[in-house]
Amino acid sequence: MMLQKSATSFGPVEATDDAFWDQFWADTATSVQDVFALVPAAEIRAVREESPSNLATLCYKAVEKLVQGAESGCHSEKEKQIVLNCSRLLTRVLPYIFEDPDWRGFFWSTVPGAGRGEGEDDDENARPLAESLLLAIADLLFCPDFTVQSHRRSTVDLAEDMHSLDSCEYIWEAGVGFAHSPQPNYIHDMNRTELLKLLLTCFSEAMYLPPAPDSGSTNPWVQFFCSTENRHALPLFTSLLNTVCAYDPVGYGIPYNHLLFSDYREPLVEEAAQVLIVTLDHDSASSASPTVDGTTTGTAMDDVDPPGPENLFVNYLSRIHREEDFQFILKGIARLLSNPLLQTYLPNSTKKIQFHQELLVLFWKLCDFNKKFLFFVLKSSDVLDILVPILYFLNDARADQSRVGLMHIGVFILLLLSGERNFGVRLNKPYSVRVPMDIPVFTGTHADLLIVVFHKIITSGHQRLQPLFDCLLTIVVNVSPYLKSLSMVAANKLLHLLEAFSTTWFLFSAAQNHHLVFFLLEVFNNIIQYQFDGNSNLVYAIIRKRSVFHQLANLPTDPPAIHKALQRRRKCCWEGAGQGSSRPPGPPGIDKLTEKSQVSEDGTLRSLEPAPPQSSADSSPAEEEPSQSWREQRRLSSASASGQWSPTSEWVLSWKAKLPLQTIMRLLQVLVPQVEKICIDKGLTDESEILRFLQHGTLVGLLPVPHPILIRKYQANSGTAMWFRTYMWGVIYLRNVDPPVWYDTDVKLFEIQRV
Repeated sequence: MMLQKSATSFGPVEATDDAFWDQFWADTATSVQDVFALVPAAEIRAVREESPSNLATLCYKAVEKLVQGAESGCHSEKEKQIVLNCSRLLTRVLPYIFEDPDWRGFFWSTVPGAGRGEGEDDDENARPLAESLLLAIADLLFCPDFTVQSHRRSTVDLAEDMHSLDSCEYIWEAGVGFAHSPQPNYIHDMNRTELLKLLLTCFSEAMYLPPAPDSGSTNPWVQFFCSTENRHALPLFTSLLNTVCAYDPVGYGIPYNHLLFSDYREPLVEEAAQVLIVTLDHDSASSASPTVDGTTTGTAMDDVDPPGPENLFVNYLSRIHREEDFQFILKGIARLLSNPLLQTYLPNSTKKIQFHQELLVLFWKLCDFNKKFLFFVLKSSDVLDILVPILYFLNDARADQSRVGLMHIGVFILLLLSGERNFGVRLNKPYSVRVPMDIPVFTGTHADLLIVVFHKIITSGHQRLQPLFDCLLTIVVNVSPYLKSLSMVAANKLLHLLEAFSTTWFLFSAAQNHHLVFFLLEVFNNIIQYQFDGNSNLVYAIIRKRSVFHQLANLPTDPPAIHKALQRRRKCCWEGAGQGSSRPPGPPGIDKLTEKSQVSEDGTLRSLEPAPPQSSADSSPAEEEPSQSWREQRRLSSASASGQWSPTSEWVLSWKAKLPLQTIMRLLQVLVPQVEKICIDKGLTDESEILRFLQHGTLVGLLPVPHPILIRKYQANSGTAMWFRTYMWGVIYLRNVDPPVWYDTDVKLFEIQRV
């Protein structure tokens, strides 16, 4: 199967020379790995440059064979083998067609005479090669006795006609919209996996285009495949979703089971998850729903329910609504996300899945496109079965620069969830399962777990995580009004963060560092105003660290003091605050990611936008016009000759005046003398007595009027859509190593860092 020998040395070969072309797919004993070994990259590129007509013929002949297989239904073993070999060959060759801009339009052109067989009308023959290929793959994924169980009882019955076949009866797995679970068949699983790999390779043209600032650029392969042109769109969407959500890697729970039996399901589930997230790559921000403009003849009925997105996969996903379907999806994703956390007494005895990043993207898409699903997740206590694995992954990846993308998506999901009151309420559930994490032991709730992990990320993660600090603290602010009782461990962690962030050198060393202090003060204010009764641990920690608040209130603003603080910075351990590079470019800053809403008396939210954003210049290079407050800060600080930012007295004064310290100062004013009196009267050094006093104390009528609760809700935009696309393809690129579909090709969407 040497490509070069056969396709480059003889000059152009006629398309009609079947004997020559058939040798490429006639071989019986090949696997996709064999094809990758037998067809080296250098040979594909040589054919592309030296014998372009042969490469073109090879592609369209291979597509033709797939079309023929889809038409006939692949009844003989020989036909099945030809389809698989053509599929493998195209998987191998397509990335080399995409990497060359001159070839990019090739699959979207019509090939003369390469229609649907002879004698059909010309417009049928005029289908672009890409469309013929995609429709053939879709047909082949529901081909009885090849990729699905045949429903025929005996061979006497005529073979099922591919044209009249109702693929909705052949959905691969029970779950959403389908109750019957077909008998597992590992040969069907392997054939589906090969065809899905080819489909994913078709979609991967997106990797060869540089990141576009307008994320509206749709992928033509995905667009066509998910359109009404694909008659299998619904059963295929359902098959992919159900296959992923029904998968149980632990199986029957027999230890070491996975070492005895090769699991043919897992490669299929991985491929299904990857195809699913790529087909759902749709920018919800830019195309929420088309509006009826004045010129159309839209009736009043049309206005009620605007048409959903053209992408049928997104459309179907957004329309799932039955509780039992939501339960099936949520349980499935939670089970798979929790799988890597399974603790057993026998090392390596349970199978650990590797596709948690794809699952996180899928979960994100579900919440983004289906608000009913998001609310279902939040009202069920199963949301904690999503939270705990995410915290595990965040903690596990915090020191690894190569997993910065995983950190971002985990934080984005928690930011999205934290915008809803129910999430904060759910966090009060006691945390009893012990997940293997290197964090301090504590007795407390899921809120304590979240705070302890966030503290660990901030204090012992790597520098490229700095842009996430705003996000992490925004999540804590969002949930803080609902936290009934923080543990002493979590309370001390929050105060430790305040101590670190309120040192003068840190406050003065970057234009937006003071935001972190504002977030933390807001957390303390929310808990004191709305949850004082159960939070004696936090109140005690605030009293013990009262000097930090006094230092903030007396922050120096004169130039010599600012200069001195920055000198101290040179010698400090937090060096590099506010810097950090990210490839692919980091997502936008928190001001671009959130919209402020105020919780009113009845618990409803009302938007407060446009308000001055919470953060500033820490977002991606494609930053829009800087926000008003940021421009103000720039004016008040001065840029030195080296282009380095430097703080001024006016700048410090401008935000120091706004520090929300009143509530805490009032609390200290009332409680500190009382606590000191107890200590003197009783000669106390024992915390428990003081805590008991604080538990029964009250500040009713002594504190300022409670401020309204502010929630910063996640807000989609084109910057985040582009970030998700880049992250998703980066994961797919790195996870497909056997065979290495895209390795060493000229990918443009992101940079590959060779280790």
